[in-house]
Amino acid sequence: MQELPKTDIRSLTLTQLKDAFVQMGDKAFRGQQVYEWLWKKSATDFDAMSNLNLVTRNWLKDNFVINAIKVEDKQISNDGTIKSGFRLFDGHLVEGVLIPADERMTACVSSQVGCSLSCKFCATGKMDRARNLTPDEIYDQVVLIKSWAWEHYQKPLTNIVFMGMGEPLLNYANVLKGIEKICSPEGLGMSPDRITVSTAGIAKMIRKLADDGVRFNLALSLHAASDEKRNLIMPINESNNLKEVGAALKYFCNKTGKRVTFEYIAFKDFNESLKDAKELLSFCKPIESKVNVIEYNPTGDGAFEKADSKKIDEFCAYLERNGIIARVRRSRGKDIDAACGQLANKKHENALLH
Repeated sequence: MQELPKTDIRSLTLTQLKDAFVQMGDKAFRGQQVYEWLWKKSATDFDAMSNLNLVTRNWLKDNFVINAIKVEDKQISNDGTIKSGFRLFDGHLVEGVLIPADERMTACVSSQVGCSLSCKFCATGKMDRARNLTPDEIYDQVVLIKSWAWEHYQKPLTNIVFMGMGEPLLNYANVLKGIEKICSPEGLGMSPDRITVSTAGIAKMIRKLADDGVRFNLALSLHAASDEKRNLIMPINESNNLKEVGAALKYFCNKTGKRVTFEYIAFKDFNESLKDAKELLSFCKPIESKVNVIEYNPTGDGAFEKADSKKIDEFCAYLERNGIIARVRRSRGKDIDAACGQLANKKHENALLH
């Protein structure tokens, strides 16, 4: 007889977990104990739950599974950036990064396996979207990257950015549930003020964030402030043009009181001119915002190149002279597979070859 698949225990709510224990003839508080092991202590093995007796642990092993992600490989850059491929329970691979900068320890996490948006400059965009990540897979990335901060730098994790593989707003429910586990006192207890979710710009979902009263920060991957140029590099702009996205962002700012961050990768001979800076200024002015002008990490296909550092500085200085908070974000992890999706893409290509 074929064995029935076990239930992913982390897909259960606290109430469901308590009910499961009552139904097997135990006390409801056992469910509370297990829930604490899963989300506060980040246990990935039932045998680690030391305050449960052997009979209870064996019952858990017979009926449930913890689909924990595992570190596939780990690359450490000369600048201290640490990048890993995380292997999921079904064999898929996603990426996570620890970015140390002064007192900040930032985890960059993924929200999907691959991506459906096909941005021309992004390594992940060359991969089809296989599936959404679950809340526990999002949570696991943070737990592992948090452990690297202590292991390598003896510092706590301070920030989380959803800027890895995938479009977070196309995995809306799971991303919000994952953030809930990360921020809850019953989970990791991190402040939502330390979390930033980055989107390529899906207007109706930006408005939904505002209506749902989220407390984390929002960033827009902008990279061009004219529809003509943005259409060339980001197909999502054809159905969510800058006027629609700008209006959604204003709605978000007004409703949440949050300031939006614009991410603007500077590409050589494409979007780093004074004209581009003026267009960006015009787009930013009506929205409570700041701008991060980012050095490009090439993906290896030669389609785009990093803009000249002097031009990036001049671009940023123009924005600042005109009242926009703007900062240059230098490229990190240049000596490893640092571009988003680069490591997973290589693994995928190698698997196809063998």
